Amino acid sequence: MANSFKRKLSRSIGTSLTAVGSYTVGASTEVTVIGLVVSNTTSSQVLVDAVVNDGANDTYLIKEAPVPSGGSIVIIGGDQKVVLETGDSLKVKSDTASSVDVVMSILEIT
Repeated sequence: MANSFKRKLSRSIGTSLTAVGSYTVGASTEVTVIGLVVSNTTSSQVLVDAVVNDGANDTYLIKEAPVPSGGSIVIIGGDQKVVLETGDSLKVKSDTASSVDVVMSILEIT
C-alpha cells in the first residue's frame, strides 16, 4: 500500500454543497482527512455546513457554524481525523454566494 499526503482546494464556494477540490475517493483507496479549514472571504459573517457524502447521503460534520468576516474555522484538525472510503466526498457550503475558500489536507492510502 502506498501512502500519499495531498491537498485539495476550493475557492469561492457558495450556497450549494460542493465537493472540496472536486475530490471523490477512488476505487481501492482509503483516505484520512487530517485537516479541513474554511475561510470567510466576505465582509460579513457567514454560516457554514460541512458534510461527508457517501454517494447517496449527507452526514453533517458541522451545521450552520458561524465564521466571522475575514475569519476561519478549523473543522477537522489536531486530534480529530475523519476516514473516507471509496465513493465518499467531503462537501462544504455557505449561506452566502461565493463566500468561502476551503483547504482540505488528506492522507491517501492506495
